[in-house]
Amino acid sequence: MSAAIFTPPQFSRENLLKIARTLPADVGVLAQLGTMLQDPNSDLDDVSKLLRRDVALATRIVRISNSAIYSQGTRVATIEDAVGRVGFGEILKLVGSATAARFTEQSLDIYGIPGKDLRNNMLYAAIATEALARPAGVDTRLAYTAGLLRPLGIMVLDYACRAHPGLSHRYASGLWPTYAAWEGSTLCLDSCEVAAIILEDLGFPDDITAAVRSHYLTKPQDYTCRLAALLNVSNGLASRVAYSFTGETAWWELTPEKLDAAGITVDDFEPAIMHTETAFETTLSAIAS
Repeated sequence: MSAAIFTPPQFSRENLLKIARTLPADVGVLAQLGTMLQDPNSDLDDVSKLLRRDVALATRIVRISNSAIYSQGTRVATIEDAVGRVGFGEILKLVGSATAARFTEQSLDIYGIPGKDLRNNMLYAAIATEALARPAGVDTRLAYTAGLLRPLGIMVLDYACRAHPGLSHRYASGLWPTYAAWEGSTLCLDSCEVAAIILEDLGFPDDITAAVRSHYLTKPQDYTCRLAALLNVSNGLASRVAYSFTGETAWWELTPEKLDAAGITVDDFEPAIMHTETAFETTLSAIAS
């Protein structure tokens, strides 16, 4: 297929943003939640009102809050009770878990990513990025959110391709070494840039947008963004335990240069990995309950 079929009107910024707005409302909620958590004037009632806007999300949050990790032996029935139970300290992770679980309901067929693999990567990378952010001196909430939403561009391009009647070439590892190579030759687009455009449109902080845009670390200037380097290293850890995507493994080699750019050392790995493994398994258990 000729790449010329994929003309700008088909995959324009406006059309990609339109597709992004058809995704579950969870992504937009996360943006607003992040702003609330940074505002000292926000309270738990404000958070409850925000989460209550999406009935499906609120229902899932209540269900997860009744899992063994959160329940403390008592059940809750409302979003207000669920938010009150976990408080400001854990609400982002609770919503993040619900978001990842919701995206698992549909595989990314064009990229060949099963829904379960998408969920696992989102959660593992979010938890690992947060864990590594502590010794790096980076805001852990920004790190968690960036790790969770890192594949957003892949999701949107997958949906866009499925809606395109002329598409016949799906990603195949035997033909393209990376997703980026396939995207460039077939779509004339880049999923990292697409993700950044969407995150910016939704009002996420510039730090998250810049990190997601450059986290493959393909250019020297990308190494100047500490959060981007943390995203790369955390996905390197995810790759070691098979929670990465086939078309991205080429980007995740752990090098001294990446560790230096991320502001961490090899000694930071062991506690971060131990925390990530425990938190990841606990989160999966909560989602499945």
